[in-house]
Amino acid sequence: MLKALNTKILLTILEVLLAIAGAVAYHRHEAAKAAQLREQQQYQQLRQQVERDKKKHNSSAANEGKTWQKYLP
Repeated sequence: MLKALNTKILLTILEVLLAIAGAVAYHRHEAAKAAQLREQQQYQQLRQQVERDKKKHNSSAANEGKTWQKYLP
C-alpha cells in the first residue's frame, strides 16, 4: 500500500517536472522567435535608413550644379 502511494506521488512529481520543462522549452522557443523578429525589424529599419540617406545624398548632388550656375560673386 505504502509502495503504491509512493509510486503515485513520484509519478505526480514527474508529471509536474515534465510540465515545467515543457513550459521552459516553450518560453525559450518564443523568446528566440521574438529575438529573430526584432533582429529582422532592426535590419529593415537600417535598410530603409540607408535608402533614405542614399536618395537624400543623390538629390543633393543632382541639384549642386544648378546652384553654382546661379551664383553671383
